[in-house]
Amino acid sequence: QVQLVESGGGLVQPGGSLRLSCIAPGFTLNYYVEGWFRQAPGKEREGVAFMATSDGSTYYADSVKGRFTISRDNAKNTIYLQMNSLKPDDTAVYYCATDPRVRYVWFDGRQYNYWGQGTQVTVSS
Repeated sequence: QVQLVESGGGLVQPGGSLRLSCIAPGFTLNYYVEGWFRQAPGKEREGVAFMATSDGSTYYADSVKGRFTISRDNAKNTIYLQMNSLKPDDTAVYYCATDPRVRYVWFDGRQYNYWGQGTQVTVSS
């Protein structure tokens, strides 16, 4: 079982930026798809950004396209989510996820079995 650990959340004003990090202590992150999800109170979990590690291709939800960027640093074994131009609607708990069985980019979180504990992002003035 792979345990993922997110960090980097916090309180930021609208228009601000945050960078989230995801590591897997004791494990090399190299499954085919790595992704970020979020869940706001009273709302369903939403897939926001994904990377296919074989070729580095990235995929984004329409709600974050142009503002969020997913990336990875192989040397640091870390996945990042750079979030710019943050809006109050971006307020949520953010999770990273992956799974060895996933061979296609799915925005459906039910396809992934390895998750972190989440990090809170609050966008408010």
